[in-house]
Amino acid sequence: MVVCFLIHTLCPVSALSAGETRILYARVFGPETGDGCDFTPEQRRLMQKEKLHVVARQVRSAVALSREASGGLCVEAVLGEEAAALGEADSGVFSLGNAELFPDRSVVLWLGVQSLAFTLVCRPHENLLLAEGTLRNIARHCLEELRLLGPGAEVLLKSDRVDALLHRLLPHGQLLFLNHRFVLTLDKEIANYVSK
Repeated sequence: MVVCFLIHTLCPVSALSAGETRILYARVFGPETGDGCDFTPEQRRLMQKEKLHVVARQVRSAVALSREASGGLCVEAVLGEEAAALGEADSGVFSLGNAELFPDRSVVLWLGVQSLAFTLVCRPHENLLLAEGTLRNIARHCLEELRLLGPGAEVLLKSDRVDALLHRLLPHGQLLFLNHRFVLTLDKEIANYVSK
């Protein structure tokens, strides 16, 4: 099961300092955990928000390390070059320890596409190859259909479309084994929904 999905910034945004990242979209799957029974809903929401920010910062650090090691830089987006950007994307995986942020040990898969990161937090028993394929598929649809790399692209204004993508590609946080025919059908559904 996937615990959460994030889209966040990697490169500094004008309103942020150099070491910060901004979460543009977050979706948490599954029931709320029992930890924090003594907290109000607002306190639980703030704790969850902070956990997601910790994951985003760790991913940003991992991407920066990967790019530094490979000599890559954070480059500006070019509209229409989404496929090339996805092909050149940095990717990686790391583990979060027991109860570090989530009740159980979790695995974080990330994909750094230019100045954006797409992140999946999964349970450790999940098929990581399937999770990576799903993450790449979600990122491809987000980049191509929603034009997230374009100038002035506002992910916050397109959250309903990202929700629709996740509902079809990652229903209730479950990874799906997809054959090519089903993928083509999903692609058509998503293209029809996004074009509305």
